[in-house]
Amino acid sequence: MVNALMPWGNGWLLPLGPLREPLSALLLADIVIIHHADLISEQNLYNIQSTIREMKDPLPVFFTRMAPCYFATVEEIDTRIPLTAAQGKIFLCVSAIGSPDGFVNCIEKLGALYVDGIDFSDHHMIQAKDVNWIKDISNQLWNKHGVKPVIVVTKKNYDRDQESLRGLHPFDVFILCSRLEFLLRKGRSETDFKKLVEQLLEMKTKKLSDSFYAGG
Repeated sequence: MVNALMPWGNGWLLPLGPLREPLSALLLADIVIIHHADLISEQNLYNIQSTIREMKDPLPVFFTRMAPCYFATVEEIDTRIPLTAAQGKIFLCVSAIGSPDGFVNCIEKLGALYVDGIDFSDHHMIQAKDVNWIKDISNQLWNKHGVKPVIVVTKKNYDRDQESLRGLHPFDVFILCSRLEFLLRKGRSETDFKKLVEQLLEMKTKKLSDSFYAGG
């Protein structure tokens, strides 16, 4: 999977850069998924595909995005608040994920009046000092805009920091619940992806089976 917002980063692997594998790992891939494909220009998308083709061609490429579904709240996780609730609100996006820009961009597209963000490093656990900092920034936004902001986090961050997020009173804390969605591009859909995966698994299973019996 390639993050379209930061496809190759600075070229370095974690912890010196954002990459989990080197670019040469494309040589071992059977399929490539370009994620956040909806958040970049067609030219940038073309450039990413060109780099992939230079490494390995042909290689099936699929495109995905994080599709927002609804909001929940820290106090009532089972509550489903429609996405239209974002319209006209001031938001502070708090995240500890690999692509915070995509999160902020999503909230902006929902019609928020103003969006600010606090980005912790990926997998960061929110501490007491972080809670105080988040509240300080929220109070600054309140004073600046005259409207109490809503703090919003991803479901991933909620699952990891439930107790800390409950300490952000008097601010409301929304949880953006999303799902991975395949984009129909170049005639390839989620159905095509699943069929291709099944075919590849069948081929690899048969190859392993043949190799086992040949060795026996």
